Amino acid sequence: MLFRKKIVLGITGSIAAYKSALLARLLVKAGAEVRVVMSESASEFITPLTLHTLTKNPVNQSFTIGNQGEWVNHIELGLWADAILIAPASANTLAHCAAGICDSLLIAVYMSARCPVFFAPAMDVDMWHHPATKRNIDQLKSFGNHIISPGTGELASGLIGEGRMCEPEDIVDFLEAFYTSSRLMRGKKVLITAGPTIEPIDEVRYISNFSSGKMGYAIASELASRGAEVTLVSGPVNNLSLHPSVKLIHVLTADEMLNACTVAFPQQDVAIMTAAVADFKPEAVHTGKLKKDQAPTEIKLQLNKDILAELGKIKQPGQKLIGFALETSEGKKNASDKLARKNLDMIVLNMLNKDNQVFGSNGNQVSFGYLNGSWKDYDPKSKIEIAIDLADQLTELLNND
Repeated sequence: MLFRKKIVLGITGSIAAYKSALLARLLVKAGAEVRVVMSESASEFITPLTLHTLTKNPVNQSFTIGNQGEWVNHIELGLWADAILIAPASANTLAHCAAGICDSLLIAVYMSARCPVFFAPAMDVDMWHHPATKRNIDQLKSFGNHIISPGTGELASGLIGEGRMCEPEDIVDFLEAFYTSSRLMRGKKVLITAGPTIEPIDEVRYISNFSSGKMGYAIASELASRGAEVTLVSGPVNNLSLHPSVKLIHVLTADEMLNACTVAFPQQDVAIMTAAVADFKPEAVHTGKLKKDQAPTEIKLQLNKDILAELGKIKQPGQKLIGFALETSEGKKNASDKLARKNLDMIVLNMLNKDNQVFGSNGNQVSFGYLNGSWKDYDPKSKIEIAIDLADQLTELLNND
């Protein structure tokens, strides 16, 4: 899978930089063309000559000047690359990439890239577990970047714990697996819904719920990063990051979301319905703003159409439909009933309780249910990590057809 792939290998100031020599050699051996970009401090751990010898390409350490006096090599490298791999990625580099602090050639190449980006962190255990590092990791994942988790063992400080850069052989395996899954998803058309819907009472007030849209946006970005053609139909959400290739359709009400989905679904291979669609809407919407002395003593409600059920009715052979269920009791029983009744291929169960506040949070605990009655339970994790798990399961579903 790495044959003829053009890979920029970014090396930062970490003792783990000594592993980059073997990593470069393995990438070249796998058939990749490798160009190295080193931070200033990286050359204190490994020499440019070593990497030049292994890759047979010049090592980039500073900006070069074009014919018109402009800096150009960061743009050239960013456009040239099929992938950027930063290994080791120090805590400082993770922070700069997450914040967009462009103060080196390596960060400029990263910010100029139009290809998948992989980070293999390397740092001491306390730095790895620091809340700032966790926040930066989540931010980088939200941009569609990929984190190759560090291993556990003896660190340069003498401490034992997480923070060791993943071994070069395992990094190459990670890239191989990524390109295998990307090949399976490339060209697949996926429809996703996200966020809440709002149902107006008058032109100022409405009925809605606490959905943030984070889960749907994470899934959309993950699948887009794997090569899928993603259409996201989104209710109103606040400032969520999204992969640039995702086609975004904004809606407000359940009826608008239903219309957008029924138009798009026939052309899709997969639909993933994560949106928290309002079950009810007012029977009548008042024009203008209701004054306090005009406030009705009751608001009559009517059911909205069930978008998931409507798509289940028109699903064609070969299409996959994945739903989400939010339950407070008898979760698997209710979700299994929903899976069968709405003609789904898979369902994601969220259990809402005091220990798992689903709405608005960055994390969740879910279970995946399947047509054969089996369930796969997961430990609590971030919604970005859940999106990766779901993308893996979807790839398996499509591959088993």
